[in-house]
Order: sequence, then C-alpha cells, then structure tokens
Amino acid sequence: MYSLKFTEEQERICQMVKDFSLNEVAPGSKERDINGDFLATRDLLKKMGKLGLMGIPYDKKYGGAGLGYLEYALAGFELNKVDASLGISYSVHISLGTGPIYNFGNEEQKQKYLPKLCSGEHIAAFGLTEPCAGSDASASQCTAVKKGNKYILNGTKCFTTNGEFADVIVVFAMTNPELGTKGISAFIVEPKNFPGIKFIKREAKMGIRASVQNVIEMENLEVPAENLLGQEGKGFKIAMATLDCGRIGVAAHAVGIAKGAYEYALNYAKERVQFGKPISKLQVIAFKLADMYNKIESAQAVTLKAAWSKDEHLPYSIPAAVAKLTATNTAMEVTTEAVQVLGGTGFTMDHPVERMMRDAKITQIYEGTNEIQKLVISGAILR
Repeated sequence: MYSLKFTEEQERICQMVKDFSLNEVAPGSKERDINGDFLATRDLLKKMGKLGLMGIPYDKKYGGAGLGYLEYALAGFELNKVDASLGISYSVHISLGTGPIYNFGNEEQKQKYLPKLCSGEHIAAFGLTEPCAGSDASASQCTAVKKGNKYILNGTKCFTTNGEFADVIVVFAMTNPELGTKGISAFIVEPKNFPGIKFIKREAKMGIRASVQNVIEMENLEVPAENLLGQEGKGFKIAMATLDCGRIGVAAHAVGIAKGAYEYALNYAKERVQFGKPISKLQVIAFKLADMYNKIESAQAVTLKAAWSKDEHLPYSIPAAVAKLTATNTAMEVTTEAVQVLGGTGFTMDHPVERMMRDAKITQIYEGTNEIQKLVISGAILR
C-alpha cells in the first residue's frame, strides 16, 4: 500500500543530499548561473557519483545503489531547492541517459556501460529532439544505415542536455524512414570515441544556465552494430518508455524548485518589516504563503505516487504525466509568487528567487510539454 512514511534509508538519502546541496552546491549556484558554468556542474555530478547518488535506482550488480525511483525523487527534491541546473543534469543522466541502457540493453551492454554511469565516472545524455521533430518524434530526419558491422548515422539533434561533456548518448535515428515511428531505432553512442559527431552550438537560455544543451551534428557517425539498443524499429517505444521515467525525474526537479522558492520567501516574509510588523503577519502575504504550501504538498504527493508506482511495477505512465503536469505548473506558480512576496528586491539578482523563476519555466516544456501531458491524460481517461 502506498505510504508517505519514509524508511531510515530514505531519510538517510534525504539528509545526505541536503547536506551536499547546502555545503557543496549552494555556495556557487549564483556564480554558475551568471557564468553559464556547465563544467562546474559536471564536476559536481562527479562528486555526487562518489556519494553513490548517480545510480540510485539501479541494481547493485551494475554498480547502482539498489534503491528505487522513490529515493531518486527524494534526492531530486533536495538538490533542486538550491540548483536546478545541476538538478536537470542529474535527472537527464539517470532517467534519460542511463535508464534506457538499464531497461532495454542486453547483458553485454549493461556490463560495459552501467558501472561507470552509476559511479559517475561517466555522464549520460539523450538525443531524441531535432529541429523539425520536437513533440512529433515521427518527423525525425536523422538516419541510420547499416553497412557491414556498423551503422552510419547522419542528422542533427538539438537541446541535448549534458551533450558535450557526456561519455554516452542514447541517440534515436530512422533505420526505415518509410515506417514512421516504427522505423526509429536507438543507439548507444560514445561521442568521445566514435568519429563523425560535432557539438556545433551551446544554447543560450533564460534559465538552467549552468547546464549545457547542445546542437549535435552527426556526419557519417560510425556506431558499432553491437551498440544498437534493443531491436531495429523499437526505438520509439524505448523513447516513450524512457520519457515516462524522465517525467518522474522532472516532477521531482520542479517540486524541488518550488520548495526552494517557497522556503526562501517564507523566511524573508518573517524578517521583512513593513507597517510596523513582519509582512508574514499581513493576511495578503500569509494567504500567498498558504497557497504556495498547499500547491507544493499536492505536487509532492502525486510525484511520490508516480515514483512508488514505478517501483512497485504498476502502470505509471499516467501517474508520471499527472506528476509532471502538476509539479511543473506548481513550480512556475510558486516561484512567481515568491518573487512577488519579495517585491522589488525579488526581481534583483541579490536573491535566488528570480533565478528559480527563470529555471521553473522550462520544466513546463521539456520531456514532454504540459500540453502533451494533457493529451496523455485525456487519452487515458476517455479511452
């Protein structure tokens, strides 16, 4: 039965990530954002690997922690309170980059790639989105042609988080373009070792500025045939299943952002004096804080339910969509209100809530826009 009572191990994970976030992550979060310092973010991911956090939901036989998505979500809550750039880099590594190898790879692929991914020695990325294929993956123009014992990949991917510092990228390409989504296949690409891949652009962004999103150009990229992930033509199913996992990660990401903004606004409201008393004593501010708290509690609950459903091997596609939709809308609403609580000073870079507001917006867009989540949910309830 689903319960919100955490085990000692889950409490330990929360405290570990909280301590790491406060001591290692928070001190430089403002500077990393200003400078777009994604290399510092990469270094923090490596440190997280040494704490055993980079493979939380994966089996110990592959170097993981042998825990689940519930523990992964709890870690995401704490991490994203202080730095959403690190949080999304972490989420992409676990859910989108490592996840498909763990869930769909053969034993040889798992033994080869997972130990270094779970230890944080290697970082993972996910290459699905293209300039003409965002929500509509069937419009993919990247191709993969088998020649001898290799596949030759050509095309462009965009918005690839962790791209240029990734050691492994799960890339999707058309092996049979005439079949639409049934012609998409997935490949494990080693960008530092396979010839034919270039990172031609780093996106300049409104938020999550200390994470890197690349445009990737593949020109006769040679991928060994044994790096086909799953079977030819099964790539779309792999991508959609992977995104279901990713939506739990993004929901946790968004809840963490909202929590961080709420806690900062709450403390500020208790200390800021206007009209002879702390503004938290003013009903208009107190009600804002109550609404923020209420939304976060709801978002956290549906996120944990989605994570629990996955861990219990129950259907979780719809719970993941509900969690992603709820949590990311909550992040945008709560961070906007946090800026409002701080007033003019909240609009300045002297306080982190403006960064949190900028970071929150993208959560409503990536790993399936919230409009796509509504399509998923409405399709299920009307089926």
